[in-house]
Amino acid sequence: MATNDLETTTLSNEALLSTYKDQSHVEKGFKFLKDPMFLASAVYLKKPERIMALLMVMTLCLLVYAALEYRIRHELNTQDKTFPNQQGKDIQQPTARWIFQVFVGIHVLCIQHAEKMILNLNEHHQLILDLLGERYQFFYS
Repeated sequence: MATNDLETTTLSNEALLSTYKDQSHVEKGFKFLKDPMFLASAVYLKKPERIMALLMVMTLCLLVYAALEYRIRHELNTQDKTFPNQQGKDIQQPTARWIFQVFVGIHVLCIQHAEKMILNLNEHHQLILDLLGERYQFFYS
């Protein structure tokens, strides 16, 4: 590994190596933004103002995605609980993308003059909602 900063007081060799290794966290964010499911490639913009606005929205989405993933993982570890991954194996580090995919198919049925009903909510969904707290449970109750 090399750097053009020759001042060892600015960044020690250990700090340089640590910073380099942490780069993968940032790259995961860009991977998320480039993902075909995010549909960024389907948008064509000419004006720089609109491109900047789209980048702002995408960055905000990435922030929410990362914060939600962190909170779910933290709560799973704190409460010593697990969540099944794509193969059905119980893990404590699910990705937010997987959580979003698990929540696909939940519907709110609203009938005039009747209580709304939440359809297709199972114990895995309820676990995540319990981990996230009352604000999230409100939307699914």
